[in-house]
Amino acid sequence: MSETTHLKLPYLESAQAQKHVTVNEALRALDALVHLSVKGRTLTAPPASPGEGDRYIVGPGATGLWTGADRKVAAFTDGAWQFFAPQAGWRAHDEGTGDLVLHDGAGWRKENATAKSPHGAATEFGVVEGEHALTAGTTNDTGLAIPECAIVLGITGRVLTAVTGATSWNLGVAADATRYGNGIGVAEGSTVIGPSGTPVTYWAATPLKISSVGGAFTGGRVRLAIHYIALTGPDE
Repeated sequence: MSETTHLKLPYLESAQAQKHVTVNEALRALDALVHLSVKGRTLTAPPASPGEGDRYIVGPGATGLWTGADRKVAAFTDGAWQFFAPQAGWRAHDEGTGDLVLHDGAGWRKENATAKSPHGAATEFGVVEGEHALTAGTTNDTGLAIPECAIVLGITGRVLTAVTGATSWNLGVAADATRYGNGIGVAEGSTVIGPSGTPVTYWAATPLKISSVGGAFTGGRVRLAIHYIALTGPDE
C-alpha cells in the first residue's frame, strides 16, 4: 500500500474495501506524532502498566516488546505498542526532564537554547558531539573541532570501547594538551567532565587533541562533546 512521504500515513486505494481501517490507522499515527510529547527517552523495556496514548522514545539496547525499536517513538494505542521511525527535523518534548529534543537524522539530542534580540542578535548555547576511533601513536587529532568564534564552557567524554596501549589519556587542544582532562581512565564506560577554568574563546575552528599516558595508543573509541556559547550579530 502506498503511503505519505514524511509520516508514512497509508493512502486509501481505489476501490479498497473497509476503508475505515486505513483511515483509522492514519488517524492513530497523527494522534501519536503531532505535537509529540513523550514520557521519557531512556527506558529500554516497556513500562509494566502503560496508559492509553503513552509515548516514549525508546532507549538504546531495547528488550522485550521493544526489541529492535531503539530510538524509535513507541506509542501505546488500543492496548498495543506501535513504533514510528523518526526522521531528521522531528521534535519532541520530554515530560520527565522538560527537555525539547530534536532528531538530527542520526539520533535524538537536546535543542540548543537561544536568546534573541528584536533584530536577530542571538546568544546560543550549543553542543557538538562526535566519536573518535583512536589510531596508533601517542597523540590523536580528532575529527571533532571546536567551532570558529565559540566560547567554550568545557568538554565532556566517555570511553565507548576500552582504550588500549596507554594507562590513561589526556584531553585538550594543540595549545594545551591537558586543558580539559588528564589521567582519564581507559576502561569502557570511563568518563571525563572537563570544564574550562574560565570560558575560552577560539577564534578559529580547533580540533580536540587526545594524548596518551604510559604508552602509545593501539586502539579504543571515545565519544566527546563540546559545550559552547556562540554569538550572532543583528541582521539589520
